Amino acid sequence: MEIILKEDVANLGYKGDILKVKDGYGRNFLIPTKKAILATESAKKMLAEDMRQRAHKLERIKNEALELAEKVKDITLTVGAKTSSTGKIFGAVGPIQIADAFEKAGFNVDRKVIVLKEPVKEIGSYKTTLKLHKEVTVEVAFEVVAE
Repeated sequence: MEIILKEDVANLGYKGDILKVKDGYGRNFLIPTKKAILATESAKKMLAEDMRQRAHKLERIKNEALELAEKVKDITLTVGAKTSSTGKIFGAVGPIQIADAFEKAGFNVDRKVIVLKEPVKEIGSYKTTLKLHKEVTVEVAFEVVAE
């Protein structure tokens, strides 16, 4: 089944992408939740016209993502966490805590663009990836310290 995504879908694609997916996934999830539409000829023509009109806006969004990537690539964030006497964190440090650390540093970064390979459960230095745009990713270092 060929579909056109109406919004970004994690691990699948970005808004406006034309993809082939399994029939059940498209028919039972993507189309009913309005994340995608069938890729008919008329829908493809409308998509092409829409993309042509949005090209300038998309370029501006990409440039903003590049500027933010330049600003944050060299910083090291400090994330505080409650720990036991052995250095293990109660719970885990995830994207929400990292987004809060970005906010304290003066950057507006949405928690949904922060990608951690696995939750951080010990004190130390780590790296995370920010997917700011479908063509812009940046790696940022952060350090987890005991509060």
